[in-house]
Amino acid sequence: MLFWLLAGLFILIALAMVLPPLWRQRPVLAADMDARNIAIAKTRLAELKDQLQSAALTQAQYDEQQTELEMALSDDLEILSQHSVQPVQSRVSVYVLAVVIPLLAVTLYSGLGTYQAIEPSPEMLTATTATTATPKLEDISKMVNKLAEHMKTNPTDAQGWMMLGKSYKYLQQYPKAVNAFAQAYQLLGDRPDVMLLYADALAFASNEQLAGKPAELVFKALALEPDNVTGLWLGGMAKVQAGDALAGLKLWRKLEALLPLGSQAQQETQGLLAKLESQIPGGVPVEQPVQNTNATAIAITVQVSLAPDLQKLASPNDTVFIYAQALSGARMPLAIIRKQVAELPLTVSLTDAMAMMPTMKLSTFPTVKLLARISKSGNAMPQVGDLIGVIEPVTVTDKKLLSIVINHQVKSANE
Repeated sequence: MLFWLLAGLFILIALAMVLPPLWRQRPVLAADMDARNIAIAKTRLAELKDQLQSAALTQAQYDEQQTELEMALSDDLEILSQHSVQPVQSRVSVYVLAVVIPLLAVTLYSGLGTYQAIEPSPEMLTATTATTATPKLEDISKMVNKLAEHMKTNPTDAQGWMMLGKSYKYLQQYPKAVNAFAQAYQLLGDRPDVMLLYADALAFASNEQLAGKPAELVFKALALEPDNVTGLWLGGMAKVQAGDALAGLKLWRKLEALLPLGSQAQQETQGLLAKLESQIPGGVPVEQPVQNTNATAIAITVQVSLAPDLQKLASPNDTVFIYAQALSGARMPLAIIRKQVAELPLTVSLTDAMAMMPTMKLSTFPTVKLLARISKSGNAMPQVGDLIGVIEPVTVTDKKLLSIVINHQVKSANE
């Protein structure tokens, strides 16, 4: 009932906009118009006679214009007599439209519309929710099967194998995921992200046990990326499952320090650490800081210069950051010094005293990479437009003078 009331209201609004202009037309009074046109013609004829008498027109010109005036008046009188019947036609169209518009609207909507939608039933709501919800598991399976068929004819598509492995893992088809990641590993080699996905799938296929091949892949990935959070999580789990709770605790402590402060992941890791610590017989021994006798001897001497073709892009007061980073993992500087472009070329020494964190310094890494970066903003975070020079790998115990030439402009945030 509500629908039909609203529909009727909208039809009345439409008719109110269309019909009044047609209804308001009045019949043209042909007699009045004839009289006006005749009066105009008489006035014009009098003007022609005056022009003839004043010799402004010849008799031939006067006769010609008089003939034209009579023909024009005759045409006007004929047209007016024809138009005098149009108001009757307009009134007829008003009645036709008043019937046709509602009838046409009701007929079309009854065939194409769904008037129940204004007051949907529970069944309609359920159907609507089903169509807008996430894809069904059957639909996902069909898409995954199509991808699997694609891989049969494209076995060298490494990214395809990665996608297929992730899809099978989502569907909890772990043996198939293992096979897909194995193919990707064979094509891509010792990439930490591939190895960790492969290890995770192997663990799920073995009742979540990491012993054996999964653990081997995890620690191989950690050797390449010591601060990989997924690697630290799986590595800690592997150690705990192997009975080495202290080693697992150490890996998870490192993981907890790398996670965003106050994040849910960090809070969950902290809860897991507390639970694990409470289960270790005799408690967790306090770790003594490792004394590095060579720490005071670590000093990397580097000479920094700016390439001539980039000198026009730098100003004397621009900041120059000279620093060392680990080859992989966290990008926090292990040692950093700040200078200005006006001081280039210059020679500096990077030592443990320049570390930003006590646990992240030169003496804790055997090899590093050295960078020199010019920043117009003076911001320690790299930005697009910075000028940079890099050398790697560098052995921290190397005593020879190293040279960095700032010869490249950063074009994207990924550099």
